[in-house]
Amino acid sequence: IYIFGPCAAESREQVMETARAIQESCGIPFVFRAGVWKPRTRPSTFQGIGTEGLEWLQEVRNTFGIEVATEVATPEHVEAALKAGIDYLWIGARTSANPIAVQSIAERIRVTGYGLRGVLIKNPVNADAALWLGNIERLEQTGVPVIAVHRGCNHQPCWAMAHQVRLARPDIPMLLDPSHLSGDAKVVPILMGKVAELGLDGAMVEVHAHPEEALSDVAQQITPSCLAQTSQSIPSRLRVESVFSTNDEQQELYWLRAEIDELDERLWETIAARMDVSKRIGIWKKAHDVAPLQPERFQQILTQRIEWAEANGLDKEFVETILNTIHKQSLNAQI
Repeated sequence: IYIFGPCAAESREQVMETARAIQESCGIPFVFRAGVWKPRTRPSTFQGIGTEGLEWLQEVRNTFGIEVATEVATPEHVEAALKAGIDYLWIGARTSANPIAVQSIAERIRVTGYGLRGVLIKNPVNADAALWLGNIERLEQTGVPVIAVHRGCNHQPCWAMAHQVRLARPDIPMLLDPSHLSGDAKVVPILMGKVAELGLDGAMVEVHAHPEEALSDVAQQITPSCLAQTSQSIPSRLRVESVFSTNDEQQELYWLRAEIDELDERLWETIAARMDVSKRIGIWKKAHDVAPLQPERFQQILTQRIEWAEANGLDKEFVETILNTIHKQSLNAQI
């Protein structure tokens, strides 16, 4: 299941041009996506074109013979989208964070959602696997097929959350949203490799004919030509099964490695940030004629960290070795 299209429907010309370019270049079946209602942080930013954009999605469907999808955040959105014949609805991360909102959407779909091909639920903005699973259950009550979409949290992968949901509900298809997961168009093609590696069921990617002119998500939308290059390496299901073991235990290893990679990245980012603070401390000490080495301060830190380590099952010598190494580098940064 691959879902491609712009973050938002901005004009009829933009929607039609993007849909045409994707169909001509990507070479694989796909659903065309475009948001017409956009829950944005600030009211002064583009909030979406509204119901007029549904007519453009209808035109895409009729002209190119491809299914279409849009985001909904209220029961009224659901009603309008269904009247327009939209095939797939998705619930975004901001709405997913509110179980009352998801329940109200689910109730409207249950009553009026006949003919809907599927409803997609993104993970909440915070790393809350339990809430994501609860939302899946709410939507299952509609009788419409449910698809999970992993989009990360604040441009962080949050693989542990997705892993937990995948283990709890292997029966629910899960797509990757590399656009929101990275927030960077250059990283999107790289992240697409995770679809096969983690045994996911497809991807939802933001594609814009002219991303530099986009009214939202400028930095993370790729061009149709970039998608064309990326789609050449998208493996078929047969290819996935031949390269990546379908053995559950082996698949588990790929997920755990993804978690380790994310933790390592956070670890080094934290160390780099700590060194930056150490440099600023060094500047302050020089300005106030204070010696770089403050033994009492380091001993206080060491004692606190060792107590924490022992309470959390970490080896005392291991923690002490790491802290001494970090302290040495911090002193070098201050000199």
